[in-house]
Amino acid sequence: MASLYNSKFYHRDLSWLRFNHRVLQEAADARNPLYERIKFLAIFSSNLDEFFRVRVSDIRQIKKIEKPLRKKLITKPNKVLKEIKEQVDIQQQEFGRVFTEEIIPELASEGIQLIRHEDFSEEQKKIATEYYEESLKKLTEVVCNSCSSNEEVFVKNEAIYLTAQTAEDEFVMVEIPETEPRFFVFPSENETFHVTFIDEILKYNLIKEFSKEAEIVFHSIKISRDAELYIEDEFSGNLMEKIKAALPKRDTGQATRVLIDPEMPKEFREILKKALDVTHTDVVLGGRYHNFKDFMNFPNPTAKKLSNKKLPPLPHPVLSNCKSFFSEIDKKDQLLHYPYQSFDPVIKLMEEAANDPLVKTIKITIYRAAADSPLNDAIALAAKNGKDVTVFIEVKARFDEHNNLKWGAIFREHGARVIYSYPDIKVHSKILYIEREVDEKIKRYAYIATGNFNENTAKLYTDFGLMTANKKITKDLKKVFMVLERDMIVPKTKELLVSPFTTRERFTALVEKEIALAVAGKPASITLKMNSLEDQRMIKELYKASNSGVQVRLLIRGMCSLIPRIKGQSENIYVTSIIDRFLEHGRIYMFGNGGNEKIYIGSADWMNRNLSHRIEVVVPILDKDHKKMVREIIDIELADNVKARIIDEAQSNQYVKNSEKPVRSQIETYKYFERLLDKTH
Repeated sequence: MASLYNSKFYHRDLSWLRFNHRVLQEAADARNPLYERIKFLAIFSSNLDEFFRVRVSDIRQIKKIEKPLRKKLITKPNKVLKEIKEQVDIQQQEFGRVFTEEIIPELASEGIQLIRHEDFSEEQKKIATEYYEESLKKLTEVVCNSCSSNEEVFVKNEAIYLTAQTAEDEFVMVEIPETEPRFFVFPSENETFHVTFIDEILKYNLIKEFSKEAEIVFHSIKISRDAELYIEDEFSGNLMEKIKAALPKRDTGQATRVLIDPEMPKEFREILKKALDVTHTDVVLGGRYHNFKDFMNFPNPTAKKLSNKKLPPLPHPVLSNCKSFFSEIDKKDQLLHYPYQSFDPVIKLMEEAANDPLVKTIKITIYRAAADSPLNDAIALAAKNGKDVTVFIEVKARFDEHNNLKWGAIFREHGARVIYSYPDIKVHSKILYIEREVDEKIKRYAYIATGNFNENTAKLYTDFGLMTANKKITKDLKKVFMVLERDMIVPKTKELLVSPFTTRERFTALVEKEIALAVAGKPASITLKMNSLEDQRMIKELYKASNSGVQVRLLIRGMCSLIPRIKGQSENIYVTSIIDRFLEHGRIYMFGNGGNEKIYIGSADWMNRNLSHRIEVVVPILDKDHKKMVREIIDIELADNVKARIIDEAQSNQYVKNSEKPVRSQIETYKYFERLLDKTH
């Protein structure tokens, strides 16, 4: 178990590893259908890849700081890296146990045998040879090298290689082609399907090809490389062009993890470390196979239903069949909750705006765009139709840079004004602003959400989106876009909380009001739901609230640096985390306010970067029906005793104990919206 760095704050990176442990728990949870458990193994693997490419690389950059300055830092990079490696090794062992002792036997019980090349039948050997000769052989890249040479071998980022020592002074590395499906299904035998990794088909053929006197053994290896884009000077020149130029360097960055098959002989491991120019601290023992993210596409050759029952997005009770979105928003604010409800209204709102002759202006921020998107098509159409369209595109959205640049070029080609990233700050807000000219007057509309303008992730992430014509909110939002367009330096907003200008200050004031109520002997409460809680100043405010008697209830999906239930520090703070079939992504902030509860939604986690270094927008929920809805949904989530884990002092991830009536919040929330739909029809 990871040690705490001090009694007040759990280290953010170790806390993130505890979050990924919760993902691994879902893979181990026999209550989940078999193919859902397999998907959680894939998610765990993909998460860990990104963690090493991003967070571990950041920690290693600290090691490059001159020693006198580094000694003054609270974070000790060597100690952190050591603890990370210990935790990852423990989790990798558990990962391997779940896969080999639970998943593989359960697949076999369903008539799906996941086999190794050693177990190929004569017919399967013949098929494997034909597949190799016809397809794989021409796609594989082979590197031969001397064991005693000082020449370095370059291994591509995140690619899988099979490697073996083929002679006393020679070894070979063979890249597994990414263009081929990772899994191969042999023809069924006696109603049993045999599935194998293409790794195994390659091993079978490579052994025949490279073995001389004695049969050699191939082992798998994978390197994760630093994913940071190091821009020397963000403040001069064209930042977008600099980012575009830096993208290819991501694939050649410093190695942050070398994942190897633990059965690889130690002597050969040393030869590889030298050839790859890595050290012992870079090496992580994995399993026989790497890139488990490919299990997202694991074949199901049987006709059996081995996945979750589908929960298709439900139509919105008002917006699904309306003639005009603007007319409905004029009547009343409209609140949407994905993926329980469909994202289609957001697309259709943009399509209506693109074709409405009364719409003159459209402004939107794009953080992570879908690859192929009718929403983005509508934005381009609006520009083509002569609307004044401004699109702010955040090209520093990690791993989405290429796609965001692609759409930026498309928008610009159609006549939109495209603004790209600013130096030293990210635009993380999810906002849309529309102006219509009605009877020679300007009518403003806004859409403010907790999640991206991305119809694909809207099917997987739980998020809220608010459509409103509220004059104060829309006026505030116009000011936010004036900041993005550099027509204003500081937006003086009345209703919206906007980072990095007012969000921290306004949240602090809301917490302080609850403290004052508690000190006066009145009921006081704070309920917060977010992805991550890391900002130490806001955590100290919550500790202060707890010590004043405020009841603090937190729902934190990912990292949590706050340490709850400590006497004299946080005894009135209770934290749970929900990991289930959908990714909990919405941020909700609720304050008791003496009985007249204040509720906000927005894009900002309570992390230093979200409060101080990003453009974020948080909006109040003013409609009484919507306040009631958000409160009821949060109450369902707070009652979860099936998929909720307790975040305690050690972040041990114990499940909330099941009472007589099990509550699985995501299923209950879906039922909630089914009932809501029934009432309105």
